[in-house]
Amino acid sequence: MIGKWARFLAVGAAMLCAAAGARARGEIVDTALVERALARGALVWDGRDAADYAAGHIPGAVNFGWVGKVFRDANREDLPPVPEAEKIFGAAGVDPVAREVIIYTRKGDPYAYYGLHAMRYYGSKQARVYHGGIDDWKAAGKPVTQEATRLPPLAVRLDARDGVLLWNKDMLARVHAGGAQIVDARTPREYSGDDIRAIRGGHVPGALNIPYEENWRDPQAAVRLARKQVQTRDGMALKDDAQLRALYGRLDPGKETIVYCQSGVRASETAAVLRSIGFRDVKVYEPSWLGYAGILTAPAQNEVFANVGALTAKITGLENRVKELDEELAALKGRER
Repeated sequence: MIGKWARFLAVGAAMLCAAAGARARGEIVDTALVERALARGALVWDGRDAADYAAGHIPGAVNFGWVGKVFRDANREDLPPVPEAEKIFGAAGVDPVAREVIIYTRKGDPYAYYGLHAMRYYGSKQARVYHGGIDDWKAAGKPVTQEATRLPPLAVRLDARDGVLLWNKDMLARVHAGGAQIVDARTPREYSGDDIRAIRGGHVPGALNIPYEENWRDPQAAVRLARKQVQTRDGMALKDDAQLRALYGRLDPGKETIVYCQSGVRASETAAVLRSIGFRDVKVYEPSWLGYAGILTAPAQNEVFANVGALTAKITGLENRVKELDEELAALKGRER
């Protein structure tokens, strides 16, 4: 009887959310749910840079720098250690463990998901991400402010949470054991080794290549926007659940699923999407290809090593050309006088 009533209440709650236009996909929330969260005292974290925040943000949102810089080591591009993260969050007055926090940036931006990934790793169980970000907020006619929200610093205690990510040792163990379910969220050219962004190109053996943009209604949305073929980021809205399940149909939702990209950012978006459609054990390989490629004994498919000498020569050539242009510009200015 209790189980029957529990199911009845769950269905009723779902119907109420649908009727109000609110929808949650696991940790992924929409505009209506952001409003509800704010009403109940949740904290909204604007993960954009200070200039974008100052130009206009969701009222009450806090900002402490671009999440892609604040929470990534400059060289390894990994999450900072727990003590450093405690200082960052504490100085901003944000406790992601004790309080519900929703992060946003732009629509479809994987860096918002990286912020979600960071909060989950540091122990949060009530972190959310607003996929539509400031774009959907403005499109819905919601208020925007330029008034900054500053919170008093506080002592934050974080604890690295198991089951959220893998480091190099864990990843290598799974690769050597064989049979791991791995998703490579990079571009096809990165996967094939034609686009080398580390000491070598290629991919982790057995990894399935599904670029993270495939989660969007229009996987070419970013390209079209850059070419000014479209004026909005609407194409970056997520596909519906049926389409997403079909996209990942070759994977087993009940099996551990490991997602990686170049440094863990794009993988964070795919990982959240997988959880939203019922995958029960999803982990981000935090060092991703940047870390894996640097372990020269780690097996790789389509392995191609970067030609450092040729790259250095190209850089030198560009530097010389810039110097020539500077000299030509100086000469022109001298003649104008």
